[in-house]
Amino acid sequence: MAAVDINDDTFDTEVLTSDVPVVVDFWAEWCGPCKRLSPNVERVAEEMSGKVKLAKLNVDENPITMTKYGVRGLPTLIMFKNGKVTATHLGDMSKQKLEEWIKSETA
Repeated sequence: MAAVDINDDTFDTEVLTSDVPVVVDFWAEWCGPCKRLSPNVERVAEEMSGKVKLAKLNVDENPITMTKYGVRGLPTLIMFKNGKVTATHLGDMSKQKLEEWIKSETA
């Protein structure tokens, strides 16, 4: 399954009530590192489907959620398990590093 596009209105349903861990990619159209990270997020979403959900939230269009979780730099990845923040990563990373980060935080 591809990464899910979410917004301020769908955040609670897609992320906080999910029965699998969710990694939210906070990104913006103008952000170069976000553009480099995006294909890795999509590939990992496909490969880890069923084990973890990856979601993308455009911070320019959804400032409420960005502010609520204290996102100040982009891209920021926040992992949620059972509706709670369990890990945060700031910055771009390779597909391999992204997979390793997710696996270490969901073990």
